[in-house]
Amino acid sequence: METSAIIIKALKETGKPMKAGEISEKTGIDKKEVEKAIKKLVQDEKMYSPTRCYYDVKK
Repeated sequence: METSAIIIKALKETGKPMKAGEISEKTGIDKKEVEKAIKKLVQDEKMYSPTRCYYDVKK
């Protein structure tokens, strides 16, 4: 499964905004890879940041 798909799945399962480090812990993916994927997902408007450093899936 692609990194971004894993991140989106983890956020949907949690049901609340998470930090990159929390996503990394939950998915087992390196934090740097998570940050790169988040940046791309935000640019593609699939994710947003409700508060600083937290990310969630657009509903």
